[in-house]
Amino acid sequence: MPTVIEPKIISGNANRPLAESVARRMSLYRGMSVNLVDARVERFNDGEIFVEVFENVRGEDMYIMQSTSNPANDNLMELLIMADALRRSSASRITAVMPYFGYARQDRRTKARTPISAKLVANMIAEAGIERVLTMDLHAAQIQGFFDIPVDNLYASPIFALDIKNQFKDQLEDVMVVSPDVGGVARARELAKRINAPLSIVDKRREKPGEIAEMTVIGNVEGKKCIVVDDMCDTAGTLCKAAEVILEHGATEVHAYISHGVMSGPAVERVSNSVLKTLVLTDTIQPTDAVKNAPNIRILPTAPLFAQSIMNIWNGHSVSSLFETDVLGPIYEGIL
Repeated sequence: MPTVIEPKIISGNANRPLAESVARRMSLYRGMSVNLVDARVERFNDGEIFVEVFENVRGEDMYIMQSTSNPANDNLMELLIMADALRRSSASRITAVMPYFGYARQDRRTKARTPISAKLVANMIAEAGIERVLTMDLHAAQIQGFFDIPVDNLYASPIFALDIKNQFKDQLEDVMVVSPDVGGVARARELAKRINAPLSIVDKRREKPGEIAEMTVIGNVEGKKCIVVDDMCDTAGTLCKAAEVILEHGATEVHAYISHGVMSGPAVERVSNSVLKTLVLTDTIQPTDAVKNAPNIRILPTAPLFAQSIMNIWNGHSVSSLFETDVLGPIYEGIL
């Protein structure tokens, strides 16, 4: 057993730049170099995943950085196989740091003969030997109850609030937060409280899945700079349509703050050609070149928050304290 158990980070291939950024932030916090554990996560010729850890991890406190984003199945299997490798190498504790938790949209049975995939994934994670999960903005908070191990669910709204106060520092009285649907009201209300702004809701009705028949705005957005907040943006169709409806109701500008930029299919093109003035994403999912080059898309870093969360877990300190502005503000000083 090592005399001093250190937090060690190992990364899969889902979002290695974020893992490297977290390691750099931890180096600043600790005053000593923190590097990613030397390992290889590769494929056999038939696509099977192969993992080999080159460093001794016996008795160490291990943190696996891996979002289960596209390709979701490959990244999930990488996470499980890395956990198995660490468990069989006698790691003291294994924490899965999943900035984006995939399969979260299938969290209940909405029709007959459908799965609850989020519960299945939770079972697989625990069975692989993972003892704790650290994630951000789960699609549904009740997914935490699918686990029989501790789950720390971070929130992007404190980071969004800091950025909004910086971007709209002389115009906050004109800002209004908008929920893109009734289900996201709690998330939008949380952000609105943080920046002391009013709240509005876009109510959408569907004639059949995937097709929006009608959108209406609940609340007076006339003359307001509206900020749409949601947990993920996939194809961006609903988001762009909501922005158009909000402008039609008298808003002067529409911005969007999204926790997870899935950005699949025509999403980037839609956003680039939309009435959205800015779309702000976090880097929980590694942005593609198209996302990075889009003129109206900005990326907010999550590495400072994840690095401090890992340090707090390692030290046995509170993670929820990072939701407070007076704690998070100094962490992001000079960044936002």
